[in-house]
Amino acid sequence: MMLRTLGLVFLGASGLAIFPACKNEAPASPPALPAPQASPAAPTPAAPEAPAPVPVTSRGTIRGGVTFKGAPPEAAELAPSADPACEGMSLKEQSLLVKDGKLQNVLVRVRGPVPGAAAAVTAPVVVDQQKCSYQPRVQGAVAGQPLQIKNSDGTMHNVRGMLGTKALFNVAQPPSAPPVTKPVPAEVELLQLKCDVHPWMRAYVAVSPHPYFVTTGEDGAFALEGVPAGTYTLEAWHETLGTRTAEVTVKEGTPAEVSFEFSAADKG
Repeated sequence: MMLRTLGLVFLGASGLAIFPACKNEAPASPPALPAPQASPAAPTPAAPEAPAPVPVTSRGTIRGGVTFKGAPPEAAELAPSADPACEGMSLKEQSLLVKDGKLQNVLVRVRGPVPGAAAAVTAPVVVDQQKCSYQPRVQGAVAGQPLQIKNSDGTMHNVRGMLGTKALFNVAQPPSAPPVTKPVPAEVELLQLKCDVHPWMRAYVAVSPHPYFVTTGEDGAFALEGVPAGTYTLEAWHETLGTRTAEVTVKEGTPAEVSFEFSAADKG
């Protein structure tokens, strides 16, 4: 009986020794995941190169004339100025000048861009004030070309540069004052000059991205030399009569002939 009891005690102790050993066994850790690999950076696409200027291989001439159809309206009278420095000024409005059916002060130009790189023009386009009028009244300028304003009169003038109804500058010029030079903003296509002291004074500077423009004289004739070969829109602009356009094809060796006609029925 005692042997049986000792046996049970021995087995019980052995079981207690085994049980803690089973309970303390930790489960195996899961295998670590591999670290994510960084994706190779995509190559940066190269910026497209600016197109090279189209080479100009041939040039030609555009020539013609501007006429006025019918009898021109009578020019308005200007009251003589009390300013002695204005002596000798025209007493007729100068906005519409017609002689023998030929129209003066028409700005003729190639409209829009022209092939080839246009050289920058550093010499200023000049407007002078003589006998209380602007000389010349109408002319062209290349974009970026400076504008120089002179006062050859023995009196005070002020020059107001207008883009539509917006004043770009307003400068006073006493007699014998040095010339004033102003940059013409890139967005300007037509600059109007006015004098608040002498309100009949007007002048216009038409701005183009190239030098292919000219203003008609008394004979209404014009010629544009050295224009790169191609097809263009040619524009004729007058301050009161508005604009006429024509398509023209320039070829080397054969001048392109163009004519424009205005009448009293036209309005700017």
